[in-house]
Amino acid sequence: MNKYEIMFIVRPDMEEAEIRKTAETMKKVLTDSKAKILEEKAMGQKELAYEINKFNTGYYYLFVVEAGNEAEQEFNRVARINESLLRHLIIRVED
Repeated sequence: MNKYEIMFIVRPDMEEAEIRKTAETMKKVLTDSKAKILEEKAMGQKELAYEINKFNTGYYYLFVVEAGNEAEQEFNRVARINESLLRHLIIRVED
């Protein structure tokens, strides 16, 4: 099992309930793939460094997880096709 930091940005033009539902959906992708969520942080709406898909802000979320390669690959796959996400980043943390 490896430790990962996963950050993703949700589109700001959605209702607050939809934004939370998107974050829960992404969390479920990890837990369904047998990943253990160590830390979860909703960082709120922040300004982007540059415009992405005509948006200047986005809702940031950070998960610290302990997972195998399957969970990381499944999250990456789902994040790419989820139109509610502007960007995502997965970083493997060395202990």
